[in-house]
Amino acid sequence: MSISETYEKVREHSLFLCQNLITEDYSLQASEEVSPPKWHLAHTTWFFEQFILVPYEPSYQVKHPQFNFLFNSYYNSLGARTARNQRGLMSRPAVSAVKEYRQYVDQAMAELIAKDDPKLNELVILGINHEQQHQELLLTDLKYNLWFNPLNPQVMDISEYTEESQPKWVELKEGIYEVGYRGTQFCYDNELNAHKVYLNDFAISSSLVTNSEYLEFVDAGGYTNPAHWHDEGWAWVKNQTVHAPLYWEKIDAVWAYYTLDGMKPIEINAPVSHVNFYEASAFASWKGVRLPTEFEWEVSQNQFSWGKRWEWTNSAYLPYPGFKVAPGALGEYNGKFMINQMVLRGSSVATSEGHSRPSYRNFFHPHLRWQFMGIRLAKSI
Repeated sequence: MSISETYEKVREHSLFLCQNLITEDYSLQASEEVSPPKWHLAHTTWFFEQFILVPYEPSYQVKHPQFNFLFNSYYNSLGARTARNQRGLMSRPAVSAVKEYRQYVDQAMAELIAKDDPKLNELVILGINHEQQHQELLLTDLKYNLWFNPLNPQVMDISEYTEESQPKWVELKEGIYEVGYRGTQFCYDNELNAHKVYLNDFAISSSLVTNSEYLEFVDAGGYTNPAHWHDEGWAWVKNQTVHAPLYWEKIDAVWAYYTLDGMKPIEINAPVSHVNFYEASAFASWKGVRLPTEFEWEVSQNQFSWGKRWEWTNSAYLPYPGFKVAPGALGEYNGKFMINQMVLRGSSVATSEGHSRPSYRNFFHPHLRWQFMGIRLAKSI
């Protein structure tokens, strides 16, 4: 598929994800961590405008001078921007105007892509991957926003909970392994450089932890016993009065959870989701095992099936040897977040097609859990 065709397909998919929304849904923002669908549609468009059209197409005229303020996410070098927790307050521009903005930028991008400039092609591919990231965020943010509605809205079925296979332990011998991206296609700079790591003997589960297994932890008082929690995690449990994964609710003494397809009874054999690092680590400790490191996960990933959940690892998000922050605003994409965050590996049911690979490094603060985050266990042997 050509870059032009890929660009069009990805841009159309963002709109496809919104096909069942009503106008009022587009502006919902229930917390600072999430953004409204309208903002995602506009921000991904702004990315192509500001990083490609403005610097590389002299004849291009920005659609609106204030869009840089409204739709910049975290690029400090590009000027002032809307506070993150106020994105849902922007009733203007209208949804229709945002879609017009997308068409305006897409037309200009089509003309630029047709020039087939290798340097520009690299930026276009980055923009495409950036939009795919936001497609997943659009879904997860939307789910969180709609969860607060007692009508339990049904907007789409992405098969959030499907049965997991029976687990077995996969053993790997100690040795020196190579990790990091080693291909010739696109990857993010945080996957570079490929390098060698030494690992001791370990075993990793072939399956994700299921709702049934996690329910045992809940019923055993896992959220009331500090023994297995990090100190920060236990403080989070107490401060937030947490007693189960996000979206779980007990209805008439039966556990259910909210999905993008409405409220559902818990599927016992499906992998648990929407647990944060503190919960994942506490569950592993309760089971007498641990979470894998991101390197253990990467060298063993061809021994099991993955892709239903982003999987917490016990690795802090840090730069690889030789990592360099790119010059300019694009240098803010990954490097500045390499502190106080934990790495997740794999992908999820909300990840866009073609946007996953074994070396992909996702990262979030340990208290966050609105993504499709799950647990795979490991142990030293």
